[in-house]
Amino acid sequence: MPSGYFALGDSMSIDAYAGGPGLGAASLLADDLGIDLTMLAADGATSDDVVHRQLGQVHGRPALITLTMGGNDLLTTLVSAPAPAALSAAVTRIAENYETALMSLTATGARVIATTVYDPSDGTGDLSLVGLPEMAGGAAVLDTLNTMIRESATRHGAALADVHAAFLGHGTSAGDISSPDSHPANRDLWFCGHIEPNAWGARAIRDTWRRVLQSS
Repeated sequence: MPSGYFALGDSMSIDAYAGGPGLGAASLLADDLGIDLTMLAADGATSDDVVHRQLGQVHGRPALITLTMGGNDLLTTLVSAPAPAALSAAVTRIAENYETALMSLTATGARVIATTVYDPSDGTGDLSLVGLPEMAGGAAVLDTLNTMIRESATRHGAALADVHAAFLGHGTSAGDISSPDSHPANRDLWFCGHIEPNAWGARAIRDTWRRVLQSS
């Protein structure tokens, strides 16, 4: 009988920025469901890390798998080589990794939830206020990535959690996303440390996953 929950991906899933153990999105969901969590997601993980380091650690017959990846690939490219051609190549690479990951994960028979990538800039593409370069056409690049995630989820029979849509209005337009505070008084601000989900953001990701499970 399927059992257990594996969380793969990046800091969208983990506890660190939400205030400590048990407070990240995956931990909250596991607690809600009363299911054992194996946390494979890691801070700073790229889609290559998920495919080459995390995917092979999924074993047995899981009941549930969540996947958050792609944002760090774009961020790394933005900082190191922000040219449009490099960003386009990064999206292509992420797409290939999504195909690999979802093909493998859905084959386990688990309920698999793919997750769109949120936008700390709230659609402007401008993160210069927190010391990051502005991404030319950044909103369009992220839209392309999220469209790819949606299409890959559909092809492989995975559910889709649209965290991107849920987070709009809770980034730079809501407050200072560079703040290290995991529990800011402003509960409309869902980011901390520039791009990380704070406690309110972690709850929002958990809520988005939970709605997907309830509707499927």
